Amino acid sequence: MAHEAQDPAFERLIDAHAPVRQPGSGFMFTEGPIWHPVEHYLLFSDMPGDVRRRLDSSGVREVARPSNKGNGMTYDAELNLLICEHSTSSVVRLRPDGRREVLASHYEGRELNSPNDIVVKSDGSIWFTDPWYGRMEGFGVERPRELGWQGVFRLPPGHRPGEEPQLVVDRYLFTMPNGLCFSPDERLLYVNDTEQANIRVFDVEDGGRLRNGRIFAGGIRDSLRPGVPDGMKCDAEGNVWVTAPGGLWVYAPGGKLIGKVSIPELPANFHWGGADWRTLYVAASTSVYAIPVKVGPRNEPFMRARPAARAASSAPAAGGDALRLDAGRCALIIQDMQNDVVTEGGAFADSGSPQHCRDQNAIANIARLADRCRAMGVPVIHVHYLVHPGAPGMTLNAPLFEGVVDAGALVRGTWGGSPVEGLEPQPGDHVVEKMRMSAWEGTALETILKAESRDILIETGAWTNMSIEHTARTGADKGYVMVIPEDGCSTMNADWHRASIDYALQNVSLVTKVDEVIAALS
Repeated sequence: MAHEAQDPAFERLIDAHAPVRQPGSGFMFTEGPIWHPVEHYLLFSDMPGDVRRRLDSSGVREVARPSNKGNGMTYDAELNLLICEHSTSSVVRLRPDGRREVLASHYEGRELNSPNDIVVKSDGSIWFTDPWYGRMEGFGVERPRELGWQGVFRLPPGHRPGEEPQLVVDRYLFTMPNGLCFSPDERLLYVNDTEQANIRVFDVEDGGRLRNGRIFAGGIRDSLRPGVPDGMKCDAEGNVWVTAPGGLWVYAPGGKLIGKVSIPELPANFHWGGADWRTLYVAASTSVYAIPVKVGPRNEPFMRARPAARAASSAPAAGGDALRLDAGRCALIIQDMQNDVVTEGGAFADSGSPQHCRDQNAIANIARLADRCRAMGVPVIHVHYLVHPGAPGMTLNAPLFEGVVDAGALVRGTWGGSPVEGLEPQPGDHVVEKMRMSAWEGTALETILKAESRDILIETGAWTNMSIEHTARTGADKGYVMVIPEDGCSTMNADWHRASIDYALQNVSLVTKVDEVIAALS
């Protein structure tokens, strides 16, 4: 079915004829979809059926019955499942080992209405809406209300189970507050109201205070098509997606309606998923739908969870656990290991790069790791910096690029541009060419990773504080788990190497050693 573009900006987010698949159907009323970033499956609720289900490559199966008529769900940064339960009027935390903790159930001594939708901020605070749908027959358990109004609440960082939540809006501002989401920089909080058919936006101050509430979008209704504001999310570019008549309506950050995504059934909620976060899963009445999109979600805290880090840390953990890596999700990147970069006689030999490469034993270490990866079926991707003679197309906006041009370095077909001895591409390896520090910029790297379904990247090569660091930073922003075996990297000297490893790379990657990666691949 065709989607409606109200503005050309919409076409950057989704194709006009993007297919709408139906991977699951036959349910009563679906809600609360959430994607597990490590194990790659979708959880969703079926409130009237009082069941929680899982959708993965094997199909759909039940994981909880009864489910206390759970509605909205998300994960915290530790991948504990947070659930808004209608039957219990509670926000609960379900730990991976099955332990259930009631985080909030009362305000001012009175039972909450029925927590509905939920989101986690980067500081660990948990925010949720509290309309009274869960006190209606079918969607919950019919019973009297105790509060008499519908609010939006916050559980601050360090909140302990059972403590009362903080009310963050005027208690009579909303009629039926429902979907809520943060902007990518978390300076704005959006909350929609199903009965008022609008979206409000607030400025978020330090300490969780909201101010300057105003209408972001109104009139989200259509007399000819069913659908109301319910689930709502923000994408990585700050556009606001909300369920609405006929499907999902998309608003630009300034509040302009730019397009509508058509869904065959009445949608209730949605979330991004897939290995690359480019599949939009929509819970709509009796079904779950999946749509390919071009933009990813706001980078929520749970999306940064590291598959390897959940199994162990970069070194043996306190409990004796060792690093484990799923070979089926890994790819090895060997970057800039070319003669001009790290070999005596190369264009940059005077920088000290060849000596530091030898000190690190980087070539031999990478070669051992590459052999292990090939044996385990892990794709090996060589990233080479290559230019044509004279470096046409090279901008001179940075000293590094000027150095490549001035030295006549890294020219395609020359000894200087060739891979160093011992790290030549082997049959089955991939080769990616670039003209920038980052392996992502203007290259086919992500196309290869998507085709191979890889989201854990083991990055090696030169130079640590330049190409390695730039690639790791961007990879982390894109949602990949970056693993840096530091003795498989080198730069001009040990001081620069350690500065990058000990500061920037510790914050965007899992820093380890080559031998630990070899042992971890399973």
